[in-house]
Amino acid sequence: MAMVRMKFHVALTEDALKGVNARRKAERDREEEWIAERRRELLVPGMPRRAAAVVRRDIRAQVAQKRRTGEFGGTRDDIVTQAVREELRARGLDRKWPKPPEGELEGPGRPWGTPPSAPMGAGGYTHRLSINLPHPLGETVRRAAYWTSKDAVEALQEWADRWGDGVEVALREAERNGVPPELALAAAAGNLSAPQSALEIRDRLRGQVLTTGDLLRAAVDRAHGEQTQLPDVT
Repeated sequence: MAMVRMKFHVALTEDALKGVNARRKAERDREEEWIAERRRELLVPGMPRRAAAVVRRDIRAQVAQKRRTGEFGGTRDDIVTQAVREELRARGLDRKWPKPPEGELEGPGRPWGTPPSAPMGAGGYTHRLSINLPHPLGETVRRAAYWTSKDAVEALQEWADRWGDGVEVALREAERNGVPPELALAAAAGNLSAPQSALEIRDRLRGQVLTTGDLLRAAVDRAHGEQTQLPDVT
């Protein structure tokens, strides 16, 4: 029975995409070299076809086993999957998380209260990568991001209730919701102007929000040898 997988799409820099693709090529070359060596060793000239088929099948089984144990990297999804597991362990997030309230994980876009996502090209994110994780692991990623960020997101909601979202967020939300921009600007203008101390609090809270994209980008970096510095959110 085929493994059920969960698909994610993550924005990456060009270097990150090149790095994970180079890792995949290196793993594929290493795997193919091992297969060729085993075949040279075990497939004797003149061997009966049935015996040769058994040898090839055994080699394929060994390759599959080495992929499962991580000795061979496998496909790009396999490589990123292993890196996601390592990233979760490094952050102390590799555990069973309770199910979030119904509908919390199904909403579109970034977590409420965080800066709006930048368009492709901004921040160096010029490429997208589709990642297929085993469903239980994908669910762990989603739940870990939700529960890790919950307190900060709620604090950001309270912050926005007090100071408003700001003009940029108001305009983007208006565009998404089909609200005329002039109405959004008028509503934003009616909010109090946040002092510098309040803006610093907001920025600190935003830094404590962890998205699935943050986790997956860190895992991709880990997969090609660039481990992300974990933030101090204490």
